[in-house]
Amino acid sequence: MNWLNGAIDVDLHPMVPGLSALAPYLPPLWRDHIHMRGLEGFDSQSFPPNSPKVVRADWRPASGPPAATIGQLREQVLDPWQISRGIVTPLYGVQLVFSEDMGNAFTAALNDWTRAEWLDAEPRLAGSIVLPMFNPEHAVAEIERLAPDPRFVQAMVLVMGESPLGRRHNWPIFEALAKHDMPLAIHAGSTYRNPVTSLGWPSWYAEDYAANQQAFQSTLASLVTEGVFVKFPKLKVVLLESGVSWLPAFLWRLSKTWKGVRFEVPWIDRSPLEMVRDHVRLSIQPFDAPDDAETVKRLIDHLGSDELLMWSSDWPHWQFDGDPRLPPGIAPELARKICVENALSTYPRLAAAHAATAS
Repeated sequence: MNWLNGAIDVDLHPMVPGLSALAPYLPPLWRDHIHMRGLEGFDSQSFPPNSPKVVRADWRPASGPPAATIGQLREQVLDPWQISRGIVTPLYGVQLVFSEDMGNAFTAALNDWTRAEWLDAEPRLAGSIVLPMFNPEHAVAEIERLAPDPRFVQAMVLVMGESPLGRRHNWPIFEALAKHDMPLAIHAGSTYRNPVTSLGWPSWYAEDYAANQQAFQSTLASLVTEGVFVKFPKLKVVLLESGVSWLPAFLWRLSKTWKGVRFEVPWIDRSPLEMVRDHVRLSIQPFDAPDDAETVKRLIDHLGSDELLMWSSDWPHWQFDGDPRLPPGIAPELARKICVENALSTYPRLAAAHAATAS
């Protein structure tokens, strides 16, 4: 596991143990709403917290909630794997709240909980600013509120929102992120404002999970064709839990189509393939390719860049393979880029902290 020593884990998911954990970080008005409305929490609006997909069986404690304490993260990931830095991104359904004001308050409380319970407790951790995306003004305000804390290294949205992410009403968000040199992380998941497939609502979780690939493709196409990367040339986008193997074929199709209809998007100054390689990065978990060295080598070759992939464990979710590993066929020099260098070049704030620690 020499390749892992000092690795950077870009996708860690501490779990909120209950709505009461956010109460200390809420204004009195919204603390009262918890009791007056009988709110039970936001962790079961997608999939029940005890379902197998939420947490690996070997990461469930004998008693108490999983992935809920800094001690669990240290014991299960940071210490045994010698992780040098980790980015925590809580997935708690504050983005599903229909009231913009309530959603904004609970999102801010979630971010403050992350800072107090995780970043303050462990110097190896950095954080994601969860954004209340249904109101761009609220989202920008949350970036401005937390950006002065250098431990927040990116902002995070779910891949399936209310409308295509590249639309112009979201541009103030991209402008704020570019100003602070912070990437936008787009994580698998839905706000459930729209069906998760273009055909409507599916029947089974397998369909729902697979639909995330379609959503990442549509979101990436929106960012490219709307001209986000031309308007904000410093902006980086990180796709978390998107999978990897779909990207080459999608980029080939999008670039080929663009060549025929680029007159309708004259602001696109280079092919989508080049644009994505310049601006987009992907977490390597899940790595959705056969466990075969030759196939992996071909996939890496088709990606056309050794800078796209970043290592992640996806702690504590079930998709992780267990013992830390890289796909077969990854050369040592590429392993170093995936595990350390690509994250440092993607996250300027992480790079600065890493350099300060090293010196």
